[in-house]
Amino acid sequence: MSTAIINARIFDGEHVLDASTVVLEDTTIAAVGGEVPAGAEVVDAAGATLLPGLVDAHVHTNRASLALALRFGVTTQLEMQGTHTRGNRTSIEEDDTVADVRSSGFAITPPGGHPAELFPEGFRPGPPPGARPPAGPPPVMPFSTTPEQAAAFVPQLIETGSDYIKFMVDDGSVEGHPGLPVLDRATLTAGVAEARARGMLTVAHALTLDATRTAIDAGVGGLAHLFMDRPHTPEIIEQIAAAGAFVVPCVVLNASMMGITGAELAADPRVASRLDDAWLHTLGSSFDRYPQGDLDDVLASVKALHDAGVDILVGTDTSVPLPFVGGLAHGASVHHELQYLVRAGLTPVAALRAATSTPARRFGLDDRGRIAEGLRADLLLVDGDPTTTISDTLNTRAVWRRGARLADQGGRDSAA
Repeated sequence: MSTAIINARIFDGEHVLDASTVVLEDTTIAAVGGEVPAGAEVVDAAGATLLPGLVDAHVHTNRASLALALRFGVTTQLEMQGTHTRGNRTSIEEDDTVADVRSSGFAITPPGGHPAELFPEGFRPGPPPGARPPAGPPPVMPFSTTPEQAAAFVPQLIETGSDYIKFMVDDGSVEGHPGLPVLDRATLTAGVAEARARGMLTVAHALTLDATRTAIDAGVGGLAHLFMDRPHTPEIIEQIAAAGAFVVPCVVLNASMMGITGAELAADPRVASRLDDAWLHTLGSSFDRYPQGDLDDVLASVKALHDAGVDILVGTDTSVPLPFVGGLAHGASVHHELQYLVRAGLTPVAALRAATSTPARRFGLDDRGRIAEGLRADLLLVDGDPTTTISDTLNTRAVWRRGARLADQGGRDSAA
């Protein structure tokens, strides 16, 4: 079946196009521009902007959260610690009522290292609800204290379906658990080298400037957080840029850690109408673990990185179960992050790239993140023009996932 979206302003993931028509055929984009095929269902997008489906490049999720994200036009979530690895998400890949997902599986960290302090003693990860349990013994957390252990865990993570390999470089000082064990430089470097030798993207959790420097020295491909313990220096910006690493700042998470709530976002009717009471309460609260932080410093670091040519990716670190981290909500916080990036000094177009084409490119998702012939028909149609007014991303008119228009766009009775 064909669908023709006409009279749209089209942001293709990189630029605003001269074309105003996009034709969908089944699950893919059949044409950008040109004539409306005979018999096509026509969607008149006059007064609206068509965007690629948004990508949240840092989440911890479940099926209900994937559904909630999709209602906000987030068509892909990138899990940075969890169980939605290959083989555990077959039903999700075919379900156009939820966002698609990719996953690191569980991150390499020392015994007792972050995030082990968040799990009950003896915790062993299992598949998400509804997934087929894997054959063989239950998976083992990739706790590593030596270079040999870290390197040995990499092929195991690949075999169990990790899409990229994550490393934790965190002594717990920012989260209120100072003194946690941390991967030493040799162990981190060995693990990163093994992953890169096997063609895997590597990402690092680092919340301090020193941890960031260690991760970049080890050769990681991207940073899943932006340091918040001090202002940036020219040296760290130059180091990240020279390494070619990307950064997922998760400004919304840093703000929450500093005690800044998402109450203003929660009060926006475009958000409140799509969240239930539990999510609204969570969004209106904060994590408040690092009140001495300075959000202006974080925003200045984002701008300095962007000006240095570092790829910035939109991510939120929104989690489950409720209320694990206050100040955040699946889907809604992506729009909040976009607003923070513009507040930091990025143009609305640059911020939109950070939620579409850039994460798709950096995570090797070549079938999405742009509006182009032959790609997945993951699309978000919003009233207004977010390429000039970034908050217009919340003016949802329609969402498509693989060409299927989402019938349920939210409402307090249906938000999960």
